[in-house]
Amino acid sequence: MKRVNDSLTVEEVRQILRAEVLCCEDRLAEEVYSACGCDLMSDVLAFTKPGSLLLTGLTNPQVVRTAEILDLKAVVFVRDKKPDASTIALAEKSGIPLLCSSYPLYESCGLLYAKGLRGCMDNGQ
Repeated sequence: MKRVNDSLTVEEVRQILRAEVLCCEDRLAEEVYSACGCDLMSDVLAFTKPGSLLLTGLTNPQVVRTAEILDLKAVVFVRDKKPDASTIALAEKSGIPLLCSSYPLYESCGLLYAKGLRGCMDNGQ
């Protein structure tokens, strides 16, 4: 099945998920080609491609550290969860946009998938 889009910008992700930008608004033009929805940072490290988008319900600093290690383009916190000020400051320092959406994880991933954003394990077929 051929998909409509090969990528989305972080701004398009923001619009689709009706998300609030918590930091790094100047990086919303970055393109993402895949996404991962996960709360286990060990799985994110094992299965997520560099340059991807991470959707998660975790709001601790380890999420930002994981995003740094993998060179992720942005992190979306789901279910209206918001990180504390120190986590936002860490992301700001690292240049990683943080967004907050009221959608649950499953629906967030589904909305992005429907717009053509692939999962990290999608082989493009």
